[in-house]
Amino acid sequence: MTGAVDSHCHVFDTDAFPYSADAAYKPPPYEAGTASDLAAVHDAHGITHAVLVNPTSGYGYDNRCMQAALRGGRGRFKGIARVPPDVGDAALDDLADCGVIGVRIDLVGDGPIAALHPSVPRLLARVRERGWQVHVQCEKDQLVAAAPVLRAARVPLVIDHVGRPDQAAGLAQAGFRCALDFGEEGHAIKLSGAFRFASGRAPYEGADPYVRAAIDAFTLDRCVWGSDWPFLRLPARTDYGPVLAMLTRWIPDAADRQRVLWHNPARLFGFT
Repeated sequence: MTGAVDSHCHVFDTDAFPYSADAAYKPPPYEAGTASDLAAVHDAHGITHAVLVNPTSGYGYDNRCMQAALRGGRGRFKGIARVPPDVGDAALDDLADCGVIGVRIDLVGDGPIAALHPSVPRLLARVRERGWQVHVQCEKDQLVAAAPVLRAARVPLVIDHVGRPDQAAGLAQAGFRCALDFGEEGHAIKLSGAFRFASGRAPYEGADPYVRAAIDAFTLDRCVWGSDWPFLRLPARTDYGPVLAMLTRWIPDAADRQRVLWHNPARLFGFT
């Protein structure tokens, strides 16, 4: 029996876990969603498992809301934590105990110098020792400066949101080419977040050339799909169904879609 994985989504529960006081952006109630809300959305769309990414918005380095969802999910969820570069080993142990399988480096939220902090190489070494992975959010050409540090770490990388290229700059832009290089080196990418880099409204066809190039470079066996639910900071209403439907346009063959929705994330993230 197979399932389907949403490989990039977030949870918020401000009743139990108020936003961090220093959060640069605090999602309003109509943008937030709890683990129960997410499970209901997934059930309605045939999604059986998910990777929860601790959001920079609202929580920053506070992973407690995500951890509670992981514990309550009973294997339905895996987690990607946000941690400061000098995080202690005890904190990493606590994260591992509830189902965290990696950390996120957010060059968009923390700035492009986030990967250049002097403590990052040691953090990445501990990630490697634990058998974890690193998920990278970047946009435009941010990945170029971070690439040497990430490459030297010798950890499995997963690039968020097709690398968030600048749609106006074309396929040859340096940041996107850098992302494609990681594909040719055996890393993985999320076919997600088209609304983060393609102009206009759904179905965001401006994302298509970048998605095709990503599939070519990473191959279908290292592509996963994610919704980016609950769709923070977007200028127009976005619903789960149309976001999921984009995958059918990008990957028309049903067997290939099953690889991206289940076989690949099950292998990469450890779902059974």
